[in-house]
Amino acid sequence: MIRENFEKNMLELQDKMGEMVDMTVVAMEKAFKALQEQDMVLALDVIEEDNYIDDLENEINQMAIWLMAKEQPVARDMRRIISVIKMSSDIERIADFAVNTAKATIRISKEETILEKTSLVEMKNVAMDMLKKSMKAFIDADIALAKKVGELDDIVDRNNHENYALLTEYLKECPQEIEQTLQLLFINRFVERAADHITNMAESTAYFIKGQLFDLN
Repeated sequence: MIRENFEKNMLELQDKMGEMVDMTVVAMEKAFKALQEQDMVLALDVIEEDNYIDDLENEINQMAIWLMAKEQPVARDMRRIISVIKMSSDIERIADFAVNTAKATIRISKEETILEKTSLVEMKNVAMDMLKKSMKAFIDADIALAKKVGELDDIVDRNNHENYALLTEYLKECPQEIEQTLQLLFINRFVERAADHITNMAESTAYFIKGQLFDLN
């Protein structure tokens, strides 16, 4: 009965974390849609809806602390709870990068951009695929899938370097376009950092499964 209650509570924690992931993916997709369509209203929606993700992180942390105090878990169960706390923090940071992207979109406003010349959209797509895979790896306790997330981060890193080179060169050629170019450089950095946090999530999953620290980046 004690074990059943623990598993029930862990599944509730897991579901809340899954909800955080779903909302974060939606936020990032909406932020990029706002960027592509230069939709200021949609960008503002992303900023305003971030509070829901913050609230979920707080719920997860409070429930995880309560579970540790009540159940006094050891070994694998303790690693599982610690991983949930760390991963929910990473998800919250990824959601913040979606907000930052929306804010950058507002700063660009209706100014014509060179977004289509970059691989920013592709980079975002890979990062969101990583996020979904990292959550599935945790749910399924799948170490191979967690390692796959680390491999996908290499693609994001390559895109990051390519975009940085392209945008800095454009800035030299067209210094009058400094505002929009800087904002795209910031967005490039936001997505790259989001992917790093997703890799951290995969490392937390590997720690939960194997009981040792992995460097997947």
